[in-house]
Amino acid sequence: MTISGAHLYGFPSHDSDYDLRGAHVLPASEVLSLRQADETIERMHETETAPGDSIDLVTHDVKKFMRLMLKRNGYILEQLYSPLVVVTSPEHDELKAIGQRCITRHHVHHYLGFAHNQWKLFRRQNPRRVKPLLYVYRVLLTGIHLMRTGRIEANLRITNESFCLSYVDELIERKFEGAEQSLLDDVDVTFHEAEYLRLVAMLRREAEATDLPDEASGKDELSDLLVQLRGI
Repeated sequence: MTISGAHLYGFPSHDSDYDLRGAHVLPASEVLSLRQADETIERMHETETAPGDSIDLVTHDVKKFMRLMLKRNGYILEQLYSPLVVVTSPEHDELKAIGQRCITRHHVHHYLGFAHNQWKLFRRQNPRRVKPLLYVYRVLLTGIHLMRTGRIEANLRITNESFCLSYVDELIERKFEGAEQSLLDDVDVTFHEAEYLRLVAMLRREAEATDLPDEASGKDELSDLLVQLRGI
């Protein structure tokens, strides 16, 4: 179980939810029976110690988690490699080791698609909000970093150390000091559209030049680990 969302991305507000993401192991008897197994468990919980703070929990059975690792799914890799660890195990370490061989050049499509959707969301909102614009920059810089290095880094504060985009730092501070739904009344949309297009083009170039493989190579190791985890 790790923490994802705004806390992982480096720009939580005082009222941001805590997004917990993880993997659980269904017993073999439940997987092999005719009963419908809970591959995915989702829960929302408001904390008693700090009313208003919510925990958003999503956890997948390990087989589904592994299937997502083998796809072009940046979310699952960011959850796997999140440094904000709540619950871990030796098997978590094994998943992270195998996960390095699941990263391909085609993960670029996840980041391009995510950025595109967040940009559309930002453009159509009135008044406009800080959060979707930050997500645009977060996913583009994470994608560029991944194509360049082969490593997952979801924290925008860290990735921006290489880019030194002052407007990103300013947006982070506005989100950090404000609320989750903070507004941008004075935003220069033309400027940010130009930056969005520039970074999209950069991400595409990095994907063409990357040394990352075309296909994941960790399937057999994941399969062996799955059998071990089921206790078979």
